[in-house]
Amino acid sequence: MSWDDQARNGRILIVDDATENIQMLSHVLGEEHELLFALNGEKALQLAHDQQPDLILLDAVMPGLDGYEVCAALRASPGAQDIPIIFVTALTTPEHETRALEAGAVDFITKPFNMAVVKARVRTHLTLKRQSDAMRELTLTDALTGIANRRSFNDAFDNEWRRCVRSGTPLSVIMIDIDHFKNYNDAYGHQAGDHCLQQVANAMRHCAGRPPDMLARYGGEEFVVLLPNVEASGAETVAQRILLEVRRLAIPHRMSTVSDIVTVSIGAATLAPGDGLSPEILIRAADRELYEAKESGRDRYSAA
Repeated sequence: MSWDDQARNGRILIVDDATENIQMLSHVLGEEHELLFALNGEKALQLAHDQQPDLILLDAVMPGLDGYEVCAALRASPGAQDIPIIFVTALTTPEHETRALEAGAVDFITKPFNMAVVKARVRTHLTLKRQSDAMRELTLTDALTGIANRRSFNDAFDNEWRRCVRSGTPLSVIMIDIDHFKNYNDAYGHQAGDHCLQQVANAMRHCAGRPPDMLARYGGEEFVVLLPNVEASGAETVAQRILLEVRRLAIPHRMSTVSDIVTVSIGAATLAPGDGLSPEILIRAADRELYEAKESGRDRYSAA
């Protein structure tokens, strides 16, 4: 089986301080799945955040951070709290099983391994994870444009705000509004308006392409871009790129007072989040700059 096939079948993180246990599980699961390994809890937490496995097989008893502590830390982390965890342990009393489930595990496998049981439970929980991911994707994606929706943006914005508070790094937000879009709908019809929204969203996808960046539909003809760890100059560069890419679409707009093609107005704001500051400050600042861009003639950006 190719590496691509293994990746599609699921990425599994195996955490155990005994290399013989890792070798046994690797022998059984390695043909079907992409595998990651950690010999202690600290490394497990790092890999869980950096590699985002689809499933974790976690030993309960380890030196340093034990499995229960690792599980609790993952369940408290926004970036890893949805990864299913199966405890793998020689502890077989009902009390230990209850403790594992209360810590946030989805299942419990005892040692010595019954490999048929291991494979069956791994497949079951990977299937459940794929179904859960698909449902989450539906609730966090705008049905018309295929980009993130406002709920998805709000979740990401809250997470990035907290992260930037901890790291002391800047956070930028860009608000985008299609100029005279109501007039466009009136002139060309709502079906053409929907197609226009799709084209504009697709053009903006490529303007902020780092993994942490997010483009979302904020509502109606309004969009928002989240740029973690980006200074004001970087946000302005993205805003300029968006203006250019939308103009390049050259979508006719005979009812615009700005141009004979569809254009956008943009407001950008940057802030170094800190304790005592409200995240809404940054959103309001970007919205004020968007208003300024509109008042100044549209088809432009304004930045704070």
